[in-house]
Amino acid sequence: MAMSTINRFIFLFDTAFQALPVKVSMVETERLAKLVHYAMESKTRAYHTSEHVFGLCEGMQPLQVLAALFHDLVYYQLDGGFPAHTANLLEDVIRSEEGALTLQTIHPEDAVLALCADLFGFEPGQVLPLYGGLNEFLSAVVAARLLQAHLSAADLMAVVACIESTIPFRKPDGQGRTAADRLAQRVQVHTRGLPGNREPDAAQAMVHRVVRDAITLANRDVDSFSAQDPGLFLSSTWLLIEESNAPLAVAGQYTLQEYRHGLSRMDAFLRNLDPGDIFQYYQGYPSPREVDGLCTAADRNIAFACDFLGAKIASLAIIEALALCTGTDGPVSMFLGDIRSADGRPERIEDFLPPVTPTAHFNPDLLRVFEKGRTQESTNDLTTSPITAFVYRYTGHAGTAYTLAQARKMFDGVLTPQAFVHSLDRGMVRAIARACSHIALSRRAALLELARNL
Repeated sequence: MAMSTINRFIFLFDTAFQALPVKVSMVETERLAKLVHYAMESKTRAYHTSEHVFGLCEGMQPLQVLAALFHDLVYYQLDGGFPAHTANLLEDVIRSEEGALTLQTIHPEDAVLALCADLFGFEPGQVLPLYGGLNEFLSAVVAARLLQAHLSAADLMAVVACIESTIPFRKPDGQGRTAADRLAQRVQVHTRGLPGNREPDAAQAMVHRVVRDAITLANRDVDSFSAQDPGLFLSSTWLLIEESNAPLAVAGQYTLQEYRHGLSRMDAFLRNLDPGDIFQYYQGYPSPREVDGLCTAADRNIAFACDFLGAKIASLAIIEALALCTGTDGPVSMFLGDIRSADGRPERIEDFLPPVTPTAHFNPDLLRVFEKGRTQESTNDLTTSPITAFVYRYTGHAGTAYTLAQARKMFDGVLTPQAFVHSLDRGMVRAIARACSHIALSRRAALLELARNL
């Protein structure tokens, strides 16, 4: 039988403390677990959830586990501020100025906050980058302030360093130093004053140990990029799309254009992501061969996800154009049908699309994902992509790419919605318009008229 989520958090905290070993009462362990549990179970989250944390903790050492438990605690822009029960730990850390969050002056006696700022390379008065360490830094501050009574200075430093390493997708600086190199330099400064590290060899050994542990955790945090099954990476990507696009949180309400904007943002991000910026390494760890393998797998998965997202955007653009040709933008469910219904299986557009036998070249793995679905379930979208599968079967890989290129012209205002649909295969658009007419009651007459005139 499965242990409840909150009790899994309690178990992970307790096991980590016992393994260090440090004596922490079960009352205190429960308090820490409840705080993390509350944040990770927020309804605004789809990817950065308890399950993500549990996967990250598996097989890790105690200090890595403690870092993993806290590393996503704060997600300021997603949660709309600090998680519950942490305001007292963070209200003196940052101030909001015209929408920007600035690190406040650090009190000389606040050694824990100074440690976090130093290891993250942040200075008082600095605007903290929203997507470059803000959330990880605030999560580290909460972790350090809650754990300082239980951990040694060296162990506390290691936990903060591990959380810092989970800031993703960082390029080398102007001197060619990687994020891990920069973290190692900051860790080295702090090791010099720790007991037992007065000898250079001992201090250097600690730096290597801390940074290697941090890299191991950081690479585990992004390991979906190196998944052997592109469908697994695609599932993680989809959860991130849902999580980072607030309008998509309510199934049945988000519009065609809101849906398209969410897909397009992720598509643009992935197309501009360098696989070499995903995984971290430091002084031969992981080995160059391992890093090359990880980057190769990431490159393959990103390409697959971009093909998937491009095809989704292309097929959705056809529905968007039909909506604009017959009226205005509207909810996706108005044209494609509901995802689910309390009254039984809802009518959906695929119920009215004709069967298509592919004649043009296509990627069978991509078509399988469209038709069979992504690996993980979604609460706000179908895991299958019936309309995309129809377009992909009808036009093939190259034809879908052409449709996407034409769709981008429509998005940019170069083509009108009418010109866009007339630039595509008339039989395909006609079949989609007629299928939509069975779902979109208020547009039925206009859709049928459009289909007749194609």
